[in-house]
Amino acid sequence: MKRNLLVFVLCLPVTGSAFGQQPPEIRYNSVPDFLKLPPDIYLGEVAGVAVNSKGHVFVFSRGNTTGPAYAASGAQLLEFDTGGKFVREIGHNLYAWSYAHAVKIDQQDNIWVTDKGSDMVIKFNPEGRVVMVFGRKQEASDEGTGPLKHVKPPLPAVDGMFRQVTDVAWDAAGNAFISDGYINSRVAKVDREGNWVKSWGEPGDQPGQFNVPHSIAVDAAGSVYVADRGNRRIQVFDGDGKFLRQMTIDVPAPPDARAAIGNKPTAATGTMAPGAPWTVCITPGPKQVIYTSDAFPGRIYKLSLDGKVLGMFGKAGKQLGQFGWIHEISCPSENELYVAEILNWRVQKLILEPSH
Repeated sequence: MKRNLLVFVLCLPVTGSAFGQQPPEIRYNSVPDFLKLPPDIYLGEVAGVAVNSKGHVFVFSRGNTTGPAYAASGAQLLEFDTGGKFVREIGHNLYAWSYAHAVKIDQQDNIWVTDKGSDMVIKFNPEGRVVMVFGRKQEASDEGTGPLKHVKPPLPAVDGMFRQVTDVAWDAAGNAFISDGYINSRVAKVDREGNWVKSWGEPGDQPGQFNVPHSIAVDAAGSVYVADRGNRRIQVFDGDGKFLRQMTIDVPAPPDARAAIGNKPTAATGTMAPGAPWTVCITPGPKQVIYTSDAFPGRIYKLSLDGKVLGMFGKAGKQLGQFGWIHEISCPSENELYVAEILNWRVQKLILEPSH
């Protein structure tokens, strides 16, 4: 029997915060069985999700994997309509496909993907044809081709090249801002014609430095928000890379919180710390808010643009309405979210109750 009901999920408020009053809990629904996959297509770890102006959902998954762990084709881009019906696969056997990381849709409905394995950013037009490429994949014929080494200090960054690139966003003028990434720890700026403009940032924990800039977004005023995951903060810059401010989410995990996988984190810093932002998504105007998420305790947070936590919801788990390492959030409106999960191999469509 086909199910059409919404499953209602209510998270009870957390009490006893050492940081003062807890942010309010947001009530939300998770739509069951939203994506309708064809019989012969499966999702792997879902690294990215995005929604275009027609409401179509684009899913960037580490599916279609062939070969050993390195040199595999662990990336597949799928499109679904507003009801979750499969439409098409985009970029089948694309040269850049290696290890999916993020997908975004710009104001003209062009589709952009970042591939951490090939170190490339690809722009497709709405019809699904490649129109622009950034970065360069390692040559299979080169001696020593293999996984990038995380040496400290890292080798100098090179203009136009990426090393484990993570995400992309745009301002109103069409400039692209690319978070680059696990090794280079910087943000690159490219103009609407594809010309390299500049980059800023380096490894570290000071303002303007990064420890895995993992996700990126731009608000209506052109400010650039970078999820500096390893430093447990979101940094905000102007369009030229001038540091403006930073925000942190200092809401402790509840005592009974469980990790989605592995041991319960004990450190207050780093990738698995409560409030460490894996994602950053800014809603359309006129009133813009930020959504971000952490891996432990597996919550989604709603923030104002100045960093105030307006609400939160969710926890780690495998059931509908629970989360296993949210890797990307698409927020086409304040009360409709799509979340891509690494551990649960899925996309959830979430409907939030409006705040009063």
